[in-house]
Amino acid sequence: MDSRATSAGTVAELVAGGWGDHRPGLWYEDRVLTHHEVAAGAAARAALLSDLLPPGAEPHIGALLDNTPEFPLWLGAAALAGAAVAGVNPTRRGAELARDILHTECRVLVTERAHLPLVRDLDLPGVRLLVTDTADHADLLAPYRDAEPDASRATPADRFLLYFTSGSTGAPKAALCSQGRLAAAGRSLAGQFSLGPDDVHYVCMPMFHGNAVIADWAPALVTGAAVALRRRFSASRFLPDVRRYGATYFTYVGRAIQYVLATAPHPGDRDNPLRLGFGTEAGAVDAAAFERRFGVRLVEGYGSSEGGAAVQWSPGTPAGAVGRAAPGLVVLNPETGRECPPARFDAAGRLLNGDEAIGELVNQGPSPFEGYWRNPAAEAERRKWGSTRSGEAGSGGGWYWTGDLFCRDADGYLHFAGRTDDRLRVDGENLAAAMIENILARYEGAAAVCVYAVPDPVTGDQVMATIAGTFDPLSFAEFLLAQPDLGTKMAPRFVRVTDRMPVTATNKIHRAALRGEGFHCTDPVWWKPPGKGTYRRLTGEDLEHAEGPLAPTRGPSPVRRQGLEPRTR
Repeated sequence: MDSRATSAGTVAELVAGGWGDHRPGLWYEDRVLTHHEVAAGAAARAALLSDLLPPGAEPHIGALLDNTPEFPLWLGAAALAGAAVAGVNPTRRGAELARDILHTECRVLVTERAHLPLVRDLDLPGVRLLVTDTADHADLLAPYRDAEPDASRATPADRFLLYFTSGSTGAPKAALCSQGRLAAAGRSLAGQFSLGPDDVHYVCMPMFHGNAVIADWAPALVTGAAVALRRRFSASRFLPDVRRYGATYFTYVGRAIQYVLATAPHPGDRDNPLRLGFGTEAGAVDAAAFERRFGVRLVEGYGSSEGGAAVQWSPGTPAGAVGRAAPGLVVLNPETGRECPPARFDAAGRLLNGDEAIGELVNQGPSPFEGYWRNPAAEAERRKWGSTRSGEAGSGGGWYWTGDLFCRDADGYLHFAGRTDDRLRVDGENLAAAMIENILARYEGAAAVCVYAVPDPVTGDQVMATIAGTFDPLSFAEFLLAQPDLGTKMAPRFVRVTDRMPVTATNKIHRAALRGEGFHCTDPVWWKPPGKGTYRRLTGEDLEHAEGPLAPTRGPSPVRRQGLEPRTR
């Protein structure tokens, strides 16, 4: 590990540590910058930034950029200048995009020509626009070219990142991350995975998202490793990039692994320098397929976006588990605040007591969660004392409630069960979407699976699944019968079949959109009527039974528009 890894307490020190290091430090397409050039570029931008930020204003800048060298250069600049960076999601539009920029009080917005149409008509009072791939930007930087990195003013407590979490249940929240916490996260991951200065980190996930910065860029900064950037994730370019840059480590989120696996296999796939991938949501089936095909182990980790809780995989972790619960991590019933009893599994791996064992993961110990920007209500929802989650928050303190469902087995291993809004209650029994998805992912025709609740006509929920890929109702029914760990309530009542799963900007399945549409969609939907053992196409006449007697009457035209077909008699 590079010497800067054990001594630096701030990101600024890590950035400055590259000064004088003339090894390759940043690859992007046909460009290569040394670590020294990266440090010099960050220093020049830091000097410019110090002159641009209005006195007395919050030292915040927005980064509306693809993964070009400007993104890490401006991250380094902000660290040296004592500023914070808000990663701006380029898939947001109009008022929502303006809201993100103004909410985080960005005084400078760093962008590129490709994204100018997104902001051209926005009302952004007090925001200075810098367009990196222009002559004007080069002219602005010219007077500062001889600047040297000075990390002496930075402290570990300095605010450094304002990164947006999912906005599926409202406007995205800007989580805070200090220079000290990011440096510590980089050291932790570098130690956990034995990363060093000779590694090459492939950054293909978007840098406006916390995953790429915290789990990929930060450990590279800590160890003095090189970074290889991909402007935007590309499944077809993944392996060529890995070989071209000699990449040894990468991170992923969402469906990225499934996209890579969907590319045409080649006999030489295992001929690559990668040794490890780290991320979330690949799933056991895809992780095993990735290792068979590319010879690369994927480590599935868990960490809340806000940093309030983390679970590390370790050797001996049983299949289906994320890792062992660290001290302070408990699974609580969110209604009673009491700890859930241990999960019991039968010999086939079926969870026998999910109704009582599944609860919310809570960190009762010290938490690195640093809050949200200007959002006390959301912060209070995460930090609570007391015997129940509905209790009052305690003046900025309290336990950290992750919003994620888990169960904990008798040996202390945690099993992920989904987000709190992914809980399903079917016939009085609590089920977890993630556990059902892990089973359905084994279906041969499924390239991707998402499970969610739709209302039951009487009470509670019905299980619905969307499958991207091919679907045969007979083989699917036979597949379900053959799964020993599929509980009696877990089989989907409805199956939506699509060519392509809707995803967010970070390649996560857009679960909220699927849940909102239910079985009223343009894709074909199959269903298994109550008491039946086989699936058939959902029709307009079936809707009354699916939704209950209060369902609106739908004529032939809406039926066709929703992907349903008339029953044949």
